Amino acid sequence: MRRLLLALLLALPLHGAWAEALWQTLPPTPATPAYDRSERVVLNGVRLFFATAGQGRPVLLLHGGLANSDYWGQQVAALRRNHLVIVMDSRGHGRSARDARPFGYDLMADDVVALLDHLKLPRADVVGWSDGAIIGLDLAIRHPTRVGRIFAFAANVRTDGVIPDADKNPTFAAYIARAGREYARLSPTPTQYQEFVAQIGRMWATQPNWSDAQLRAITSRVQVVDGDHDEAIKRSHTEAMAAAIPGAGLLILPNTSHFAFLQDPVLFNAAMLHFLDAP
Repeated sequence: MRRLLLALLLALPLHGAWAEALWQTLPPTPATPAYDRSERVVLNGVRLFFATAGQGRPVLLLHGGLANSDYWGQQVAALRRNHLVIVMDSRGHGRSARDARPFGYDLMADDVVALLDHLKLPRADVVGWSDGAIIGLDLAIRHPTRVGRIFAFAANVRTDGVIPDADKNPTFAAYIARAGREYARLSPTPTQYQEFVAQIGRMWATQPNWSDAQLRAITSRVQVVDGDHDEAIKRSHTEAMAAAIPGAGLLILPNTSHFAFLQDPVLFNAAMLHFLDAP
């Protein structure tokens, strides 16, 4: 028994001097990649930041709520070898502006369509994290011809899929604090983080709220993905979402949380590339 216990302990991914579990860590936000092109352009009524790198079949990376496109640095590096990689800072996030219109996933999906139009791209695959994954699914529901495959990481499709008081989890709380510092450094309205959080919080209180019928109507190829220790999304909700979307795959990444793409980028990228590049 003692040998078995020792073997199990040695198998756990550890981090730092205090042997913190990998899923409890929040690795640094990657540095901004060296893009081939980056711009701020007025789309759908607001000035939005986007950047591109590489060549090949287009893949759009959509970040999570409060974050910015720098979080995708390690995924940009993996994808740009064989894909045209596109990142954007969602409205109000990162380097992008916002206006008085209430935040909504439909509105942000329309921003994506405006960007694809600007880039003269008829469609793109989507890799989305949290809010970004929800935007990808919104595209599949409302703009099905503009989206190809969707790698939907840490999404919810109804508000009851969110774990109550997730913001009080230490890892998630550290992320919220970091996002505030990054907002102050990047945003065109650097002193308005609390106003921004309040504005987007009103969206989170009521959205998304899709029916099973709407999910069953999705025709895009979807991989539903989450970490096995997600602080914010209920596992049962993730499983039900995958079951409702026709033909969707379900993948649970071990020893990771809502931030798996930072915690274990090798595993995350392998899963992402396998899905995007499979026949």
